Amino acid sequence: MEQRHLGRTGLRVSRIGLGTLTWGRDTDEHDAADQLKAFWDAGGTLVDTADVYGGGDAEYLLGQLVERLVPRRDLVIATKAGSVPDPDRRFDGSRGHLLAALDASLERLGTDYVDLWQVHAFDPETPLEETLQALDIAVSSGRARYAGVSNFCGWQLAKAATWQLASPGVRTRLASTQMEYSLLQRGVEREVLPAALDLGVGLLPSSPLGRGVLTGKYRHATPADSRGASEQLAPFVEPYLDEAASSIVDAVATAADGLAATTLQVALAWVRDRPGVVAPIVGARNAQQLTAALSVEALSLPDEICQALDDVSAPVHRYPDQDWSTL
Repeated sequence: MEQRHLGRTGLRVSRIGLGTLTWGRDTDEHDAADQLKAFWDAGGTLVDTADVYGGGDAEYLLGQLVERLVPRRDLVIATKAGSVPDPDRRFDGSRGHLLAALDASLERLGTDYVDLWQVHAFDPETPLEETLQALDIAVSSGRARYAGVSNFCGWQLAKAATWQLASPGVRTRLASTQMEYSLLQRGVEREVLPAALDLGVGLLPSSPLGRGVLTGKYRHATPADSRGASEQLAPFVEPYLDEAASSIVDAVATAADGLAATTLQVALAWVRDRPGVVAPIVGARNAQQLTAALSVEALSLPDEICQALDDVSAPVHRYPDQDWSTL
C-alpha cells in the first residue's frame, strides 16, 4: 500500500487507515485479529483508536493483538483523549485529564508510546493553550511521537496550529486533524481543509463511506446485520438515509458500473485522493468487509468521474467563501 507523509512531518502512514470504533463492543477478538492481520498483510500501517471506544476495550484488544500478530514497529498506532462519559461535560481538554488519559491508554495498549496522540474534540471550558500544552508534554516525555486534533472546526484548527507554530522547537506542530469527510459530508471543505492545507496539517477522514451508506447496502432496504439495523448505531446512520443522500449514492453506483468497480471502491477512492487528505479511516465489521475496502488500492478515478461526483454532491457554500463581488 502506498505510504503518505502525515501533514508537514516526517511520519509516513498507509493511505488507508484501520478504524477500531466497534472493537470490544460489536467486533470480538477473533474478528479484530482477522482484520488486523489482513490490514497488515495488505501493507497497512495506520491503526486508529480512542480511549472511549468500547469503554477502553478497543485499546485493550488492540494491545492484546500487537506483537502476537503484528510487530509493534510495523504499526502507526493513533489514539485520542478528551471525550468523557459525562452528560454535563462531553469533552475535557484539561491538561490533567488528557495526560492521565494518555497514561491509561498506554497501559491498555501495552506500549510505552503511541505514534499519534489526538485531542478528540475542542473543549470550550478549557483554555486552548492548556490543552495544547498537554500535547507538548506528551511528545517531550516520549509518550507520543506526534500530535493532532479531531473534530476541531476551521477557526479552532487554525488557532491551535498557529499557536503550535509560534515557537518552533518548543511546541509540537500539529501533524493531523481527524474529521468526518465523504461524498455525503463535505462540510470540512468550507474552512477546515483550507486551514489544514495552509498550515501543513494532514486530514484523516473518518466515516469516509458515509457511515456505510456509500457502500450501497441501504439503497433498497436496511440489512438486518448492518449498523443501520443496530439499536446503538442506527441513529448514527439515519441522517444519511434521506433523498439527497440517495441521489448521491445512485450517482456513485452509476460511476462504479462504468468502471467495473464497486460503489465502495469509487466512494473511497474519491475521498482518498482529495487535496489535503492523507488516509481515510475505514471501520469494518469483519475481515471480509475490510478486504473489500483495501481492494481500492488499485483504483484511481478518471478526472471526468471525479468532476461528476463533485458536481452531484457539491455543498452550497456562498458568502464569505466565494468572492463577494461575484454574488
